[in-house]
Amino acid sequence: MTDQVRLLPVQEYGPESGSRDTGAPVVLLHGFGGDAVSWANIQTALSRHVRSLAFDLPGHGAAVDWPEIGHAGMTAKAVSTTLDGLSLDKVHLVGHSMGGAIATLIALRAPERIASLTLLAPGGFGEEINHRLLRRYASARDEEQIQMLLEQFFGWESLVPRKLAAHIAQVRSRPGAIEALETIVEAIIDGERQKTLPRDKLGELPCPVKVIWGTQDRVLPTRQAHRLPGSVAAHVFERVGHMLQVEIPREVARLVLENVRAGTS
Repeated sequence: MTDQVRLLPVQEYGPESGSRDTGAPVVLLHGFGGDAVSWANIQTALSRHVRSLAFDLPGHGAAVDWPEIGHAGMTAKAVSTTLDGLSLDKVHLVGHSMGGAIATLIALRAPERIASLTLLAPGGFGEEINHRLLRRYASARDEEQIQMLLEQFFGWESLVPRKLAAHIAQVRSRPGAIEALETIVEAIIDGERQKTLPRDKLGELPCPVKVIWGTQDRVLPTRQAHRLPGSVAAHVFERVGHMLQVEIPREVARLVLENVRAGTS
């Protein structure tokens, strides 16, 4: 008897009864220190049109005790294994920050299974990264400290959801949660710089690709969206920070849906 393959925890939405299902589902990958809950607004908006699945990535949320945690390549393998386990041969992939780096790796490794790729302030698009903020965020335990750090992830005029810090503090109270985040942050940052991806290869993908960024991003600078391959659509929003899916959920959902439709036409 073979051991059953472990799959990542999933948060699933829609489509609503009587709506048009585009076929391939949307799969959403959260950023460092987050979990599937961060996609709730986007999944609600998409639920009238398409089925969506948001995973808790290794070392995060309900996958805090995942047996292997570390760099983006390791997490990409866990996501791909989960897609296989769910019999999802083709998906529309959406990734935020670290999840964007993971989504990019999956698309470059297996372009035939990606119907569209939407990246929100993705990691790995340049060496610059706010390493001090991420390391402090990784080790933060109490709600007040987390709240203060979260303000750096949002645009200056954007409201930080009141319950977000409390939710994160509760998740981090689980045994091993802080240690997992500290391991992951050191795997994705090389000293004071982040490890980079071959973003020029995005232009070779057969699916539509969108990159979305905010001008007030204090984690990853907006200029990392510059000089992308010509076939990649770049959308830059003024007065928006790093947490695009929370700050401007309507705009993000609209762009994701545009890419979904382009990838199914």
